[in-house]
Amino acid sequence: MHTDLDIQELVQAQVEEVCLDVTMVDSTATSRTRDLDKLLLRHGHLVGPTFEPSSQLRDDLQEYAKVLVVGAGGLGCELLKDLALTGFKNLEVIDMDRIEVTNLNRQFLFRLEDVGKPKAEVAAKRVMERVSGVNIVPHYGRIEDKDLDFYSDFNIIALGLDSVEARGYINEVACSFLEYDTDDNPMEETLKPMVDGGTEGFKGHARVIIPGVTPCFQCTIWLFPPQVKFPLCTLAETPRTAAHCIEYAHLIKWGEVYKGESFDPDSPEHMQWIYTEAVKRAELFGIPGVTYSLTQGVVKNIIPAIASTNAIISAACALETLKIATGCSKTLSNYLTYNGVEGVHTKVTEFVKDKDCLTCGPPVLIELDTSCSLQKFIELVEEHPKVHVSKASVLFQREKLYMQAPPFFEELTRPNLTEPLFDLMGRISSGTIHVTGTTSKTGKKTSGMRKLRVAFKGVDVIADVDMAASGA
Repeated sequence: MHTDLDIQELVQAQVEEVCLDVTMVDSTATSRTRDLDKLLLRHGHLVGPTFEPSSQLRDDLQEYAKVLVVGAGGLGCELLKDLALTGFKNLEVIDMDRIEVTNLNRQFLFRLEDVGKPKAEVAAKRVMERVSGVNIVPHYGRIEDKDLDFYSDFNIIALGLDSVEARGYINEVACSFLEYDTDDNPMEETLKPMVDGGTEGFKGHARVIIPGVTPCFQCTIWLFPPQVKFPLCTLAETPRTAAHCIEYAHLIKWGEVYKGESFDPDSPEHMQWIYTEAVKRAELFGIPGVTYSLTQGVVKNIIPAIASTNAIISAACALETLKIATGCSKTLSNYLTYNGVEGVHTKVTEFVKDKDCLTCGPPVLIELDTSCSLQKFIELVEEHPKVHVSKASVLFQREKLYMQAPPFFEELTRPNLTEPLFDLMGRISSGTIHVTGTTSKTGKKTSGMRKLRVAFKGVDVIADVDMAASGA
């Protein structure tokens, strides 16, 4: 039988236990945001002009900031982990690759049982298992298959790519949101910041791209050295290295055996065929060193990656993403290079924006008659010396006026081809058109996007105001 004193002691013990649990929870939450709070809860000498320290800023970061991570490889895995631990709770990741055994030495989120699964899905799952409260939405597919509405939903895009072409495409997407005022100054509300990281062995870079303000990727495309090319006569007659044997199978043998069929570097069956043929070629000439991983590296121009370099560059990218989202410090100006080959060397270089850049500069102006059809406009665009786009698809204010592909959209938008563009744009005097298609300015065909400012001759600007007022 319990006395009143026993009951009081029991209740007191339970209260103390609950208080201890609450204290432990508060302590855990505080410890997780301790370092973040040092940046967001106090002033500093390098803060941005609009920065106001407060706990609300931390809460807003976690609730409202949306970041897209492009790539879930070695650098992408690190980026997802770092951004989640930095306080970003709303993340999405897109990658078109599946996990291979050769990824496991440096892409730490993957396990042997994950081989064959989509990288984006596994990476998102693993980070969410380890970091409570974070939500990561994976997308398994090509970046080109997502429309502009998908990319418009993000505040910041973080790149963890190993492809120059993929960087160029995302750069064009981010720049497509950029609008200029009548004085050709970038409008702040249309900026879509990017943070780009890249690694090659013990070297790496991190850069901040704010379209219209800092140099975009296309402004500094010259920073990337051209891909090594081998003379075809050497490949066909006197191969001397394993790479020569692989390129022989890739560039010559494939075309002889599979005439008319394009080689798909992302197809395991196609890559295995190239590897098998390269081994035969190497044995014929007594050349050692042909491996499957080397075959992938040569054919896909894969850059060697080291886990420690990925970690360093990812940390720099995550910090810059936090700076952009909160204004807690001035951002990088604007290109950081890291070299760990002999010791550790870092350097920041401020590159200058190319004022004539077709990607991040003001739109190309095209003047048209109000009777010009959409079909005629597409023909003019494909012949324009400053646009460099073929097989053009046309969008206006996110509305698809004409799409070359897929077939469903082509059939759906085909009737617009005979309509006057003036009518399709709502009979306004001028507006910005986005054109997507195939570009070949550098001699290699890739997906591209251009902004065009279409102005109609003989249409008074005041008429636009009157029409807007009458429709209000």
